[in-house]
Amino acid sequence: MAERQESERLVKLLSQQGDVLVGRWIEGVSHTLRGRLSVLELDRELRELYSALVEGLRAGGPDWRGEGWSEVRALLTELSRNRARQGFTPTETATAVFALKELLVPDTDTSQQDIAAYLELNRLVDALGLFTVETYSKTREEIIGAQAEQLLELSTPVVKLWDGVVAVPLVGTLDSARTQVVMEKLLQTLVDTGSEQAIIDITGVPAVDTEVAQHLLKTVVAARLMGAECTISGIRPQIAQTIVALGIQFGDIVTKATLADALKHALRRLGTSPEAVAATVRSAR
Repeated sequence: MAERQESERLVKLLSQQGDVLVGRWIEGVSHTLRGRLSVLELDRELRELYSALVEGLRAGGPDWRGEGWSEVRALLTELSRNRARQGFTPTETATAVFALKELLVPDTDTSQQDIAAYLELNRLVDALGLFTVETYSKTREEIIGAQAEQLLELSTPVVKLWDGVVAVPLVGTLDSARTQVVMEKLLQTLVDTGSEQAIIDITGVPAVDTEVAQHLLKTVVAARLMGAECTISGIRPQIAQTIVALGIQFGDIVTKATLADALKHALRRLGTSPEAVAATVRSAR
């Protein structure tokens, strides 16, 4: 009962000086954003949120998780996602909500009833601020995850070397996530180009251990299921020694020291001599 009375008093206080209070709120938030968001956009955003907040208090009381607060939560979610995409910091994002506390700060002339209403506002703002930061964090995680996936795709190109021959030049560490991207891109390229020969070049892979070898073998098996023969190139002396020491078996998979050797092998498997390819390249110049 007391909470309901405080909510009703809070609605009255926020409604009586609505334009003045929301104007002060917009001004306070705009200072923290330092002109990184247009005044018109900020004005629209915060006025909608202010109106929804008052309606939430009127319809749902202090329970911000209730149905009456659905619009407030939706607006805060939109605000959080927009700030995350626009590159604002968590502090800048949360300040848009926590600045609400400054609107009804009590003084020596404030009645006990209004002080109780102000404390109720503080509790609500704290909860809504945390909700905003949580939503912001989830959005940032989604953005970072998407960027990481894009970087993985960029770092694993599949190139066509000749008709019927594609290659995947790998650089850096090969882990499960990256292997999956390599496999998907290689298989799709085999389908798109109708290639029968695939070269996986590991010249740029700093080290090969049992896990990396397993990833390579899975990729080769997947390519074979698509009807393509795989050759692994870039087996440097140090890597060869490591493979022997670890007892890693590549079975009947063809391995070559360099990409050039692997390409010659692939061309011969296609019935094309490297000399004929060289002659074609010279005539095309």
